[in-house]
Amino acid sequence: MRIKMVSIEGFMIICALLGLFTRVSADLKLGFYDESCPKAEKIVSDYVKKHIPNAPSLAAALLRMHFHDCFVSGCDASVLLDSTSKNQTEKTSGPNLTLRGFGFIDGLKSLLEKECPGVVSCADIISLVARDSVVVTGGPFWYVPTGRRDGLLSRSSEALANIPFPTFNFSALTKAFASKGLNVTDLILLSGAHTIGVSHCSSFSNRLYNFTGKGDEDPALDKFYAANLKKFKCKNPNDNTTIVEMDPGSFRTFDLGYYKLLLKRRGLFQSDAALTSDPSAKAAIRKLLDSPVEVFLKDFALSMEKMGRIQVKTGSAGEIRKHCAVVNS
Repeated sequence: MRIKMVSIEGFMIICALLGLFTRVSADLKLGFYDESCPKAEKIVSDYVKKHIPNAPSLAAALLRMHFHDCFVSGCDASVLLDSTSKNQTEKTSGPNLTLRGFGFIDGLKSLLEKECPGVVSCADIISLVARDSVVVTGGPFWYVPTGRRDGLLSRSSEALANIPFPTFNFSALTKAFASKGLNVTDLILLSGAHTIGVSHCSSFSNRLYNFTGKGDEDPALDKFYAANLKKFKCKNPNDNTTIVEMDPGSFRTFDLGYYKLLLKRRGLFQSDAALTSDPSAKAAIRKLLDSPVEVFLKDFALSMEKMGRIQVKTGSAGEIRKHCAVVNS
């Protein structure tokens, strides 16, 4: 076999590229702030432990914030930016109108700025807070390598184009996740985050009152469950305020309850029901339910680690914002 020789110039270019790839991947690492701000992760952890037990539903909200941030321009805290007279940011986009926890992030950022001015990014704060909030509620721990930098741009239209809708079918879901480097296994596991938290009736009321535009119910939704939702929760199709647990009975416990409900056709969203419309995905859900809950917790953690690396900005990209809601002047 003949080996093609590479010129000195070509060899140097290859070495430079390899060096670049190594540097970029090394920028996101465990203990990134060990020297620049040694107390950073403890400050985050202590803040979460102090406040989340008093507002446990916020854990799911902060986890959702992390997901919505990473799916738009990568995990760069673009979801935190306020709109300006010239630009409507992600906060104003339909999928993000019910996001909450911004004040929580701001309070933590203020503490970190006092400890280490201009060092800890808002993007890393979101990532660490999501993990620590889940842990405090009894959920799994996962590793959060840090070193993310904050994005400079945030557009409402990009949130609308990238965040999966609760009305998505299985094909649309897999396409949305694949565009972020996540596979079907990640889709199933990350959907398991619905085991905690709540939703508003407006996110699924079409399944109850007007599924095909003819005043009908979604046939994929259990009739008894639908009747209860209509009677006790979403009493009319225009209800935009009533809150419904995504995993009734254990919505504050990180367990397998969500998947059990899926197999009973009691997933709240169309996107939940969609997971059982595919035979291989449904088999994967059954396998999770046949295994100890620790298997789900471990695999969920791995998918969260993977999601937290989506299109991160490192090195000299972006900036470290002084205030999470505005870019530095």
